Amino acid sequence: MAIFLHHGDLPDDVDLGSSIAVDSETMGLLPHRDRLCLVQLSSGDGNAHLVKFDGKNYDAPNLVRQLGDPERLKIFHFGRFDIAVMEHYLGVTCAPVYCTKIASRLVRTYTDRHGLKNLCQEILGIDISKQQQSSDWGADDLSEAQMEYAASDVLYLHQLKSRLDEMLIREGRVELAEQCFRFLPTRAKLDLAGWMDTDIFSHS
Repeated sequence: MAIFLHHGDLPDDVDLGSSIAVDSETMGLLPHRDRLCLVQLSSGDGNAHLVKFDGKNYDAPNLVRQLGDPERLKIFHFGRFDIAVMEHYLGVTCAPVYCTKIASRLVRTYTDRHGLKNLCQEILGIDISKQQQSSDWGADDLSEAQMEYAASDVLYLHQLKSRLDEMLIREGRVELAEQCFRFLPTRAKLDLAGWMDTDIFSHS
């Protein structure tokens, strides 16, 4: 495994292919308040690319081009948050997308444990550390532990997608999952527009 740290944007010569695992690190969970600090990406080759932002400049044309490319699938875990953050700070709508958390909820109905750590443990037999989940991602310099943690959030998404796809087929829920994935960018836009905690489909 190799971890590549870039500042401000992906280099011109980095092409992550047709299927990209994506995650982000922020200063908190409110996009309008808590700035985007890091975007992690992997092509599924065992390597991770980390793009660090200084909080002042979010002009990242190479990154935005790949995130917004309609011919590239973006794989997330809990994509609803990451898609909203990237829409807000980078001005890009990530589509098409796949969310391993949504897929898990649709097929692993025997449990309420759908975190990335849980999925990696059960489905892949891999134990990932969440020790750095709450740390200062806005620091000028990231520690080795932070970079390894950030990389682990994208390194296994392709493998999880493959296994979850098998389960979706087995349970007859592929079409339902695809419809959920197509709606995710709109769900993110609703969050940014102020309907984060409101179920607009409910009767009351």
